[in-house]
Amino acid sequence: MTTGSSSTPSTSSTGRPDAESAGISTFKGQDRALRAGRLGTAGLLLSVLAATAPLMVVAGVMPTTFAVMGIVGQPLLFVILGIVLVLFSVGYAEMSRHVHNAGAFYAYISRGLGGTPGAGAAAVALVAYSALQVGIYGLFGYEVSGLFATYLDTEVVWWIPALAAVLVVGALAWLKIDVNAWVLGVLLVIEVTLVVVFDIAAVGDPAKAGLSLHAFNPDTLTGAGVGTALCFCIAAFTGFEQAPVYAEETSRPHILVPRVMFLAIGFVAVFFAISSWALTVATGPSAIVGTSQKQSAGLLFFLTESRLGSTFTDVLHVLFVTGMFAALLSFHNVVARYAFAMGREGLLPAAFGRTSEASGAPGTGSLLHTVVSLVVVGGFALSDDKPTGDPTAPVLQLFTWGGNVGALGVTLLMAAASLSVIVFFVRRGAARAQSWRLVTSAIAGLALLVIAVYTVKDFDVLVGSGPDSALNVLLPAVIGVALVAGLVQGLLLRSRKPEAHARIGLGNEAFQLDKAAESASS
Repeated sequence: MTTGSSSTPSTSSTGRPDAESAGISTFKGQDRALRAGRLGTAGLLLSVLAATAPLMVVAGVMPTTFAVMGIVGQPLLFVILGIVLVLFSVGYAEMSRHVHNAGAFYAYISRGLGGTPGAGAAAVALVAYSALQVGIYGLFGYEVSGLFATYLDTEVVWWIPALAAVLVVGALAWLKIDVNAWVLGVLLVIEVTLVVVFDIAAVGDPAKAGLSLHAFNPDTLTGAGVGTALCFCIAAFTGFEQAPVYAEETSRPHILVPRVMFLAIGFVAVFFAISSWALTVATGPSAIVGTSQKQSAGLLFFLTESRLGSTFTDVLHVLFVTGMFAALLSFHNVVARYAFAMGREGLLPAAFGRTSEASGAPGTGSLLHTVVSLVVVGGFALSDDKPTGDPTAPVLQLFTWGGNVGALGVTLLMAAASLSVIVFFVRRGAARAQSWRLVTSAIAGLALLVIAVYTVKDFDVLVGSGPDSALNVLLPAVIGVALVAGLVQGLLLRSRKPEAHARIGLGNEAFQLDKAAESASS
């Protein structure tokens, strides 16, 4: 029917309003919708890949995984995870052709499992992505402080550059998303180029073992630490799943979003597998664990110093920081859009469901996250009375705590989204047509659940808290509390405001239905 019809819009098989079945054309409220057509394939891909922070992973995550878990086969883990996430994305990408909503994960879960699980997913997503981003401020401040000490012989406490970054990121987030995409793109291309230069140098000047492929041998994945190593490595992929968040800001979301997701996963899996292999080649497979334990986060810089010289290593140090800044901006944009989607659908105050008239950016959501970041970073700064080299110093705790809490939340969201994909297509009567996608979603969902279980089980290893620490329960409980709070909110909306509950996950389609209802009553 058309928007001028007096008929009542139909409902989906879940009993919730379905704008697709109503046949209503897209209605964009001036300040209740993100600006369409701002991002093409390149801009969307750059925005997504920036969140993966390639240089931060190569210089930080990879040496930590080698050192802590003692597993040489990290390159093979990236290949395995790449396959799992491709399987996940088969159904996730197909879902993106039917649902275009800045709420991404929670919108998909709402459309498959219902509004109440969707409200729970929305709370988890908001907390998880906020934790991931705020955690990076800790490492960013720590590294900038180190740059000042090394190159300017000036002592700058870590929280000063961290708080400055919060303000700069908050200001940039108010700009048009295409401007942000180019900022992210330039920083991303430079850091990827430098890592590729190292990879080539390592292959050209290997250790005594030569170009050994031992790191891809399945025998390297034996032992109790494999599950925990998977937890470390899956955090490196975080970002590819953000493509649907920008769906409303593309001109052809049904084409661009799936394309970008597969490009992002393929790039990340290949890039990280090759780069982690290059590290084993540079030290020798038998020495990579010991060298990583000795050099820690300085491993990459130690290896470039001897092969590419001090100037290249100095530039790499600087780009390590700018790469983190790109990740901060990318995650901030995602959190702001989740807040916008939640405000538009009644899960947050309506003020968050408004966009800036000048740029079309979700300004209120951005402001909220800026304030939250200032409070959290400020809190860790006030509690910091330890030297920054101490692994229990708040600056380093901020990074490890935030990163692992966020990674756990995102992993659980992906598992729930896999189930939602299956239910969504079964309820639409498309199970046979989509059978192979449902199978891949089931396999990926089970694999992601296994990784989530290992994450909770080995949280003490991930955050370095010790086996008897209360943090092993309290930190994962952050995600549990967010989930319960969201579910309670969903149940309350269902009983008190059923019309608001029915809008969860609909995004712009809710306003299409509003317009249809107004036309029907006039």
